[in-house]
Amino acid sequence: MIALACDHGGLEIKNAIIEDLKSKGIEYVDLGTNTTDSVDYPIYAKALCKEIVEGRCEKGILCCGTGIGMSIAANKVRGIRAAVLSDEFSAEMTRRHNNTNVLCLGGRVIDNEKAVLLADIFLNTEYEGGRHDKRVGMLEE
Repeated sequence: MIALACDHGGLEIKNAIIEDLKSKGIEYVDLGTNTTDSVDYPIYAKALCKEIVEGRCEKGILCCGTGIGMSIAANKVRGIRAAVLSDEFSAEMTRRHNNTNVLCLGGRVIDNEKAVLLADIFLNTEYEGGRHDKRVGMLEE
């Protein structure tokens, strides 16, 4: 199960990603927000991270204006490894080498098409393990 959440600045790209997940039959939970009214992004980041650390969801996607605020909030939660990015190479490598479990995207930085592409890469790239296990373990300390 994939968890998604956003603030007002990331609503459009979150909705585009949800439409793509629906078209592929991928299960997801939408934790909001669902309007363009101004909201506090840390509330949504915390709700999504809770779904992951409590085992109800495997990965999450957080969207705000830049992705930065969401990534800061998410990385405060033990067990979360969140990355904000806007290019395909980083979307792949953050999974392969860092075993990230939360993708953070910026609705004012990338368009819907790019958001869907990055989410697809993130969700379909496997963690390599091996030499990266030690480093990922150090992040958890």
